[in-house]
Amino acid sequence: MNGVFSAVIALAGIGFGVWAALTFWKAGNFKLKGNKEAFAAAGFGWAEKTPIGVIRVIGFLEVLGAIGVVLAPAAALIPGLEFAQYLAVAAGLGLALTMVGAMVVHQSRGESKYTFKMNFKLFWPAVVAAVAYALVVLPLQF
Repeated sequence: MNGVFSAVIALAGIGFGVWAALTFWKAGNFKLKGNKEAFAAAGFGWAEKTPIGVIRVIGFLEVLGAIGVVLAPAAALIPGLEFAQYLAVAAGLGLALTMVGAMVVHQSRGESKYTFKMNFKLFWPAVVAAVAYALVVLPLQF
């Protein structure tokens, strides 16, 4: 039974990981390739006073997390690369922390009533993926 439970949790983690990866991939690429005018047109008020280098770093981290949340579990299937599953947990948590940071920035700017739903929609798939990956990796007994 424990093997079946682990398989179901792993599949759920992969599903939510792919969902998180697709959304963060799109957001990260926009931040990597866009300019200040494109950010303003998209309603990114926070980007107005943020240096373009910081925006690019945020975009890079989002793309890196998107790759890690999908590629790490796949790499963990290769013999000798089982440790990659821990990288999947770290990628999911990193994406979730990115959204916590976004929520803090939006709260400080008074934008939460406009941005909370979108931030939460990006936050929870990353958390579910990280928790599911962690449940598979950690030696828990049910």
